[in-house]
Amino acid sequence: MSNIRNFCIIAHIDHGKSTLADRFLELTGTVERRKMKEQFLDQMDLEREKGITIKMQPVRMRYTKDGQEYILNLIDTPGHADFSYEVSRSLAAVEGAILLVDATKGVQAQTLAHLNHAKAQGLAIIPCINKIDSPLARIEEVAKEIMKLLSITQEEIFRISAKEGIGIKEVLHAVIDTVPAPRGEESKPFRALIFDSRFDAFKGIVAFVRVVDGSLLPHEKILLLGTDVESLVKEVGSFSPAETLEESLHAGEIGYIATGIKEPARVRIGDTISKGKNVEILTGFQIPKPVVFVSLYPQDPNEFDALQDALSKLKLNDPALSYAIESKEALGRGFRCGFLGVLHSEIISERIEREYKIQMVISRPSVEFSIVANNGKVLSVKVPSDWPEPNMIKSMEESWAEVEVITPGTFLSATLQFLRGFEGSKSEVEDLGEEKFLLRYEMPLRELIGDFHDKLKSVTQGMASMDYRILGMRPANLVKLEFRIAGAIEEALSMVVPESRAYQEGKKVVEKLKEVLGPQLFEVALQATVGSKILARETISARRKDVTAPLYGGDVTRKNKLLEIQKKGKKELKAKGRVVIPTRVFLDLFRT
Repeated sequence: MSNIRNFCIIAHIDHGKSTLADRFLELTGTVERRKMKEQFLDQMDLEREKGITIKMQPVRMRYTKDGQEYILNLIDTPGHADFSYEVSRSLAAVEGAILLVDATKGVQAQTLAHLNHAKAQGLAIIPCINKIDSPLARIEEVAKEIMKLLSITQEEIFRISAKEGIGIKEVLHAVIDTVPAPRGEESKPFRALIFDSRFDAFKGIVAFVRVVDGSLLPHEKILLLGTDVESLVKEVGSFSPAETLEESLHAGEIGYIATGIKEPARVRIGDTISKGKNVEILTGFQIPKPVVFVSLYPQDPNEFDALQDALSKLKLNDPALSYAIESKEALGRGFRCGFLGVLHSEIISERIEREYKIQMVISRPSVEFSIVANNGKVLSVKVPSDWPEPNMIKSMEESWAEVEVITPGTFLSATLQFLRGFEGSKSEVEDLGEEKFLLRYEMPLRELIGDFHDKLKSVTQGMASMDYRILGMRPANLVKLEFRIAGAIEEALSMVVPESRAYQEGKKVVEKLKEVLGPQLFEVALQATVGSKILARETISARRKDVTAPLYGGDVTRKNKLLEIQKKGKKELKAKGRVVIPTRVFLDLFRT
């Protein structure tokens, strides 16, 4: 085990993690130069299109230094705040981390968050300034930020360019010299931590593991301690970065185990794999609690089972995803899904549509509310359809978050003004030096899950970065805003809003409904209501058809008779008729 080094790369989004991983693969000869491509470890098309890492990706590299061959296990991690749980899983499987900071942007909000996680795990930190070849690089300023952050000297910071390959060998040597060899004993009973998994039709669930003690051979019997499931190992292997068959897995190594188990629910990330019950369960990462809830409905009701299968397979390597069956009259059967953020929900939705070819109707994002009923019962409300009647509510609470924004001094005033436009309190400003400021602002989580990030980037010309953490529940004054179309409540359109903003939100939606719904054969009233109170109304005029067009000449009474019949028919339609809302209307509204 003394020649094994397990490490990961942590940084803010778009600071060059995947490019640095590419250079490591080239330097160690893990991937042939003719097969090399940019962002090699980003396996999904979605990652390449968006230019971000979504899934962590492990890879085993071999490198010789001073005549000694080392096995280097690297885990490339995402940088966006919504995927911080991926980072927590990789940190639980390694002993060291390369902290990568962009020389043009400096220390960002997510850099701080990831660094704090790494420190809490007791990992060895190797600080690097990337993109030193850029004409916009502020190398000395960024070096001072890192020195202040880690309490280190200038000489301990590596200056590199992952794009040009400058300083890469020195960083790799630092990994070998600085990151400690894994702790564990080959002679002890086998124990391994599951930090990721995927489904394979032939191999069953393939568990990505960090072996802590002992060794494992193919065709040996294993036990999953968390679910008490036994199975026979089909094969074991490593990542290079494709899954490569190995004769065995040993203490300290990172690899995979093809379990042969076909039921996704039986293999849990964070569980311990052993060969028997008389071993201590490993403490893995904390599975995060979903904070954003979105309903997913198949456009074709016959694809409900296919959607359920897709969600169960995606949950295998995404423990932060949760889902439960729900149904709405207008949309049929679907799933209420929990996510860590809006980007997380968008990525999962796109993966379902691309990988499983299922077209969906996606509801507005919502957050969790806590309501105390008059009878003292506490209700957890995740979607507006579960909101109780106003006369049943004694008190209510909603989730709050602390937002951390790092912004250059030139945008400090604009950022403060932007934050004051949201409901919130307790604004703090901390001077980070080098013309950078850290702003802390507490606000309701529902304010944060909309387009907060996009607006912040717009206000600061893309220079600010943000991170957030959940603070807990606080008292709120909210109402359920409902929408009636031709007198019938469309539950799928309901939303929970502050009482003070109910009118503005209701008016905005009924105006959009009038625009996208189109005329019917009868006059249609569109109403936004809170309880029995109508807050806003729009009317769609009836589609006019000239019933007298076929007439030619004759007495005027013939014409009047047809008009009376038409008038009577429209009156009956208005009393009995119901507007069928096409799926595209829901899509247009939810995108608004």
